[in-house]
This record gives sequence, C-alpha cells and structure tokens, in this order.
Amino acid sequence: MPRDAEAGRLKVDWARAHMPVLESIRARFEKERPFEGLRLSLVLHLEAKTAALALAFQAGGGEVHIAAGNPLSTDDDAAAALHSAGVDVHARKGMSLPEYRAGVQAMLDARPQVIVDDGADLVALAHTSLPDRGEILGSTEETTTGITRLRALERSGKLRFPAIDVNDAQMKHLFDNRYGCGQSVLDGLFGATNLLLAGRVAVVAGYGWCGKGIASRLRGIGADVIVTEIDPVRALEARLEGFRVVPMLDAAREANLIVTATGNRDIVREEHFKVLKDGCVLSNAGHFDIEVSKGDLEGLAVSHARVRPQVEEYRFPDGRRAYLLADGRLINLATGQGHPVEIMDLSFALQALSAERIAKEGRSMASKVHAVPVEIDRAVAMAALGPFGIGLDEPTEAQRKYADSWEGGT
Repeated sequence: MPRDAEAGRLKVDWARAHMPVLESIRARFEKERPFEGLRLSLVLHLEAKTAALALAFQAGGGEVHIAAGNPLSTDDDAAAALHSAGVDVHARKGMSLPEYRAGVQAMLDARPQVIVDDGADLVALAHTSLPDRGEILGSTEETTTGITRLRALERSGKLRFPAIDVNDAQMKHLFDNRYGCGQSVLDGLFGATNLLLAGRVAVVAGYGWCGKGIASRLRGIGADVIVTEIDPVRALEARLEGFRVVPMLDAAREANLIVTATGNRDIVREEHFKVLKDGCVLSNAGHFDIEVSKGDLEGLAVSHARVRPQVEEYRFPDGRRAYLLADGRLINLATGQGHPVEIMDLSFALQALSAERIAKEGRSMASKVHAVPVEIDRAVAMAALGPFGIGLDEPTEAQRKYADSWEGGT
C-alpha cells in the first residue's frame, strides 16, 4: 500500500473506532447487503469520517463513487485510502474549479441509483443534464444550502426524484450544525491564523443552528461576540442569549474577526469593506465561497498577497488591511479537520439509513423533499446513548396513563 494510502487508512481506522453508531450500521449492512447491485454517487467533503461512510456503503454491497464536495475540503490521505479499498475517487485538496466540476460530472456519468449529496451540486447537475430521472431512485442531502436548492426545485415542480432532508433531522441540526460547527470553525481559525481570539471582537453573521454554535464557542474562549441577522425572531433570540445584535455595517467598524454562516451571498461586501477595521480577519462557514464578496474585495484593494498558507492579505488605499481565510471557502474543512468524529458519527448514521430507505423505497416515494422518518431519527438517538454514557428513566404505568389521558388536572 502506498505511504499516503497507509497514512489515510490509519486516519480512517481512528475515525471508525470513534463512530460506534455508524459502525453498528455497517455491521448490519455487511450482513443484509441493502445496496447489492446498486451504484451510489457521493459528493461530500472527503476526509476520514466521510471515508468511513463510503466504506459502510461498500460493505452493504454498493458500487461506490465519490467526488469532493468542495475544492479545498479533501484529505488526500483519506482519499488515497478509499481508492486503495476499491472506491472510485475523484477528489484532491486544492482542485481547480474545472477539476471540481469534472469530479461532480464523473459522479453523474457513473449512472447512480442513489445520490448522497452535500450542497445539492450533483442533484442540480442531474436536473440540467438528464432528460428525466433515469435510474436515480433518490437522494439524501445534509446541508442547509442543499435543502434550499432542493426546495426551490420542489416549489417549481421540477424535482424529478425523492430527496430526504437529512439536514433538518433532530439528530443532525441539533448536534452537527451547533456543536460540530462550533468546534470545527474554531479549529479552522486557530489552524489558519495562530491568533488569540480571547478579548477580540468577533462577528457572527447568521444565527441559525450553525451560527448559534459558532457564537457560543467564540464567547466560551473569551471573544466579545456580535451577531448580525435579517430574521427578527433569531435576532431577538441572540439578544436574549446575551449577544449584541447590530447591522453588519456597524459591526464591521469594530470587528477583529467576521465569520459568515448564512448560506446566502455577499454578506460582507463593498460597503462593509470601506469601513472595515484594520487587520480584520474574514472567514466563511457557509457551504459556498460567496458569503464574503471576493469581487468587491479585489476591486477595492490596491494590492493583495499570500502571507500565510490559506491567508490572503488585501490592502486598501488608506493602508487598512483585511485578511481573507481559505479563499472564502469553508473554514472548518479548508484549514481545519471538519466536525468532531463523534458528531459526524450521528450525521453519517442518518445519511446511511436515509440512503438505505432510498435504495429500498425510492421508486415508490413521491418526487418531493421528505423529512427523515421519525423512526430513523430515534434509532440514531437511541444507538448514541450508550457510547455517550447516557441512561434514561422509564415512565411508570401511572405516568403512561396520565400522558395518554386528555383529562389531566386535579
């Protein structure tokens, strides 16, 4: 085995040793072979935890193909390990955009019956390249951005096959989006900058589940956190959690760090760059590299230079500097290691079981966005209790009867 593949195998083995829920699913897949004779195309951030998912599909009899979900999010060692295990891999760290798009195209060329997507790039390509659903039974999707695209297809009546919304399952957004992003974004920030964040003003754009986790963890290490929002309910929630909530134009004037987590475009743009505090670090935790407007940044700057790996300095005419991390791409994967292993165990368990549902029932499911079935969500929760050392109380018979009664009262 080549050296990089062996190094990758060790990383994957480490991940699998800390992913007990997915490993239990893999063991069942190996016996029941639910993907026998099926082709699965995965477009995901390819690192050790993702490799564990791909190998679980392979153990279930599937012919597995995988491409990078982002040009900067591949761990080359893990990709090499997957390739050595017989998985068709189209990913490397630092891919050009044409290479990235070619990888997604290769996933469609593999004629998949089951799609496992992150950002809906493969589903979008299928809808622009195929005259109908062809052999595709359905897809699963684990990001807010991807679900937004799928729901737009559904609203327009153009969604051609069922898609399971893994992102909004309780065992995904309550843990992956909050605790996963909270830890992995800080991991990426530290890895890219080696700067002290305690005592600094940190701005979090967006107070969805990802933003909540990021804001909480930044405050936990001593940052002075400001939140920006467009939704009045989330804005009020952030304020009652103790964060200042102001428009980005005001926040940019005092920010030492900005992290975007909205899933939308141009969150930090020309008007903000014009008032940005000198030395501000700009980073993105959303799926695509559109939240910090690189076009506006380049248009305003008189010079820019790479000052550290994955850190680009932009200098404005008045001498102020801004530092863009990872070219505006996902900070937690471009300069970090992604979400913690135990968190991805939960998310990938949902992906695995949802893909199994597609494999078994996709042809009979309506062409719409489906919630993860409650029994799958609960099964993952129950399977996770033991590894986390959690015990539950059992309701008494009297409590069961009371809960089932409409009378209640005294």
